[in-house]
Formats: sequence, C-alpha cells, structure tokens
Amino acid sequence: MQRPRIYAALGLVLALVVVAQAQERMVVVSSGQITWQAGPPSLPRGAQAVVLEGDMSREGPFTMRLKLPAGFEVPAHSHPGVEHVTVVSGTFNIGDGDRLDKSRGMAVGTGGFVLIPTGHRHYAWVNEETVLQLHGMGPWGVTYVNPSEDPRNR
Repeated sequence: MQRPRIYAALGLVLALVVVAQAQERMVVVSSGQITWQAGPPSLPRGAQAVVLEGDMSREGPFTMRLKLPAGFEVPAHSHPGVEHVTVVSGTFNIGDGDRLDKSRGMAVGTGGFVLIPTGHRHYAWVNEETVLQLHGMGPWGVTYVNPSEDPRNR
C-alpha cells in the first residue's frame, strides 16, 4: 500500500531535480543570433523586441531586449514586479509620475542602469534609436495610469 506514495515521492524528487537543472543551464546568445520582432502589444507601435531568456507570461526570471526608434514614448505606467533596465546603446529618458513630462525626466546613457520598484508609476522616451535590456520576474505586465493611453485599447 505504501508503494504508490513512494513512487509519487520519487517522481516529485525527480521533477524537482529536472527543474533545478533546467534553471541552472547556461544561456549564450551572440548578437548575430538576435532576431528582432514587433514589440509586445503593451508597448506603442515601433518597438522591436526579443526575449533572450525565460517566458514573461510565466513565473520565473526573464530577460528581454527592446529596440526603440527615435521619438518613441511610453506613457505613465507601472509593473507587477521590479523592473531592471540596462541601456545597451543610445540614451533612455525616464521620469516618475502619473503623466509623461519631459521636463522632469532623467537621461540615462549607454551602460547606465535603472531599477524601478514594483508598482512605481513611471514613463519613458527616447530621442534617438535606443536599445535596452530589461529583466525581471514573471509573470510580467504593464498597467497604464490612463487606460486611454494603453495601446491594447486602440
């Protein structure tokens, strides 16, 4: 009668070992392997993106690159988790608050880093083509302060 329990326990241990090994695998992506695609529907048109690691819709870590064209703007929004942004190239302008206000933002150049806390309302824009690397924990989401500015509502 205890065999089913033992088999279930062994199966659980084996599954946990497989998951742990999958999370510890090395991921190497050279710049030549990056294939840009249209950005997620939660961003205004024009953004390009590639997910380098993970699945943003599931629990766990993810890393994504974004290529933003000159003049790109993201209205005030927040995220359900901490957002880590590294500027790969160009200049990323960011501010905090409930509406995009370029007079109050900060410019972050190539190599710069930004950490945005969970639920923190912020906005962004670029004046030149800019590439960002974003990482965080999924499931990921974007909630716009003003729903009429959410590209998914257009």
